[in-house]
Amino acid sequence: MLHWDLYSTIALRLALALFVGSVLGLNRWLHHKSAGIRTHSLVAIGSATAVMLISDFVQDDAHIFCTEAQIQDEVSTFIDMLFAVYKDFGFEDVIIKLSTRPENRVGDDSVWDKAENALELALNNKNLKWDLQPGEGAFYGPKIEFSLKDCIGRVWQCGTIQVDFSMPGRLGATFIAEDGSKQAPVMLHRAILGSLERFIGILIEQHAGTFPVWLSPIQVMVLDIADRHAEYASEIFNELEKQGIRVKIDLRNEKIGFKIREHSMQRIPYLVIIGDKELEEKRITVRTQKGEDLGSLSVTEFTERLKQEIADRK
Repeated sequence: MLHWDLYSTIALRLALALFVGSVLGLNRWLHHKSAGIRTHSLVAIGSATAVMLISDFVQDDAHIFCTEAQIQDEVSTFIDMLFAVYKDFGFEDVIIKLSTRPENRVGDDSVWDKAENALELALNNKNLKWDLQPGEGAFYGPKIEFSLKDCIGRVWQCGTIQVDFSMPGRLGATFIAEDGSKQAPVMLHRAILGSLERFIGILIEQHAGTFPVWLSPIQVMVLDIADRHAEYASEIFNELEKQGIRVKIDLRNEKIGFKIREHSMQRIPYLVIIGDKELEEKRITVRTQKGEDLGSLSVTEFTERLKQEIADRK
């Protein structure tokens, strides 16, 4: 009931806003539902940033119960994991802010002192640059916010870790300490990506749709030049698929230039082209999404290159 006690004064106002927004969006909802997709959004129709401003989302939220002595190790481990994930996704510019006690909060000042000092110490021990946000913490505890700056300079708050001394006691959570006494644990609330749907939007814009090989839904497209090359192209497709590569094949009766242009516009990292020379030599010609010709390669050479790029998160 803690959240309800704090926010009940705005509940009716929020309910009214949801009702009005639902009525305004009903026509669009019915349109999407008829296509087999159920959506829930209060974002204005035509908004270019709708995927960033969703009202119904999935979050990679987790809660860690630990002792007060374990806070530093847990926060340090989380920060390491967060930076590793962001680096894999191509984000190097991370903005860090420490948000402290708000005016409306639970718990006495001594508890807030401990929680805020714990997060500040964790940041300083990592030698991280951070800014202070007075009064911006959650009502149950202070938090570190991790924001990403996208390729056009917009800032999106994604990750967070919060130290909560109050909630475990209110939930009746306890553990047996080394001295045999029953004590309340500390709860750490943490998320790395935040809203998964919004993060996907940030990710698409960050890479302008040109994902690195490891992240691309389709990593390779196999193209035949003429019908007589289809059988060998299918063999290459099957071999790449066996190697765990996300691969598709295009055997349509279209000009090869048309197929190359079409799949290049779809931002597929690699195009494998099969013609008379490749069929005769039992090799493949590989073209990158940027238009670079890698020349003639064996399937083994190509798969080794791909696997290395995937392992390196390139």
